[in-house]
Amino acid sequence: MPERKAVLFDLDGTLTDPFVGISTSMQYALEKMGRPIPLAEDLRRYIGPPLQVTFPMLLASDDPALSELALGHYRERYSGPGKFENELIDGIEDTVKDLADKGYELFVATSKLESYSVEIVEHFGLMPYFQAVHGSRLDGSNANKAELIRHIIATETIDPAQTVMIGDRLHDVHGAAANGIKTIGVLWGFGDRAELEEAGVARIAADPGQLPAFVDELLAP
Repeated sequence: MPERKAVLFDLDGTLTDPFVGISTSMQYALEKMGRPIPLAEDLRRYIGPPLQVTFPMLLASDDPALSELALGHYRERYSGPGKFENELIDGIEDTVKDLADKGYELFVATSKLESYSVEIVEHFGLMPYFQAVHGSRLDGSNANKAELIRHIIATETIDPAQTVMIGDRLHDVHGAAANGIKTIGVLWGFGDRAELEEAGVARIAADPGQLPAFVDELLAP
């Protein structure tokens, strides 16, 4: 490719299905806090946004100290078995290989802690296809998707006009749009078509096999 063209992939719900690990770790944190434990399926809608946003909702409290305590309990379990209670999305490895073979530069852009994200990408054998994995820090920085993508643009010196974001939730769409990047929404994650359309996605993929053609369309000269 004469110009550098980049594709940013969300992790949870886009590259992998982390439902078991995340929901179980949320339940663990709430139990440790002495709070009622929701059914795992009732926690599905909370997966995607940063945990700094999720725990105030789950705790029904704006007290940052409570959220920080819950986050610590969550990480206690997730850092052990939780992060690998996870499944690779069927067909996604062929998709990222195809995009990498075409010359696109691939990056992971996730609100999950960067250290966990690197381990997960390596665990599923996807690291050879990606230039870098970018995630949030322990202090909460880069958990916001717009902030994270701004950091990636500056760090990797990529052109927003030559970049596409792929994700499953409205936060991916809004974070990309705040940086002048179009988004392809995916339907195998934790968001639905209505959420993605309302957020303003450029394309919606029902199957990983559709992604390369959509990326080609959006980044065509």
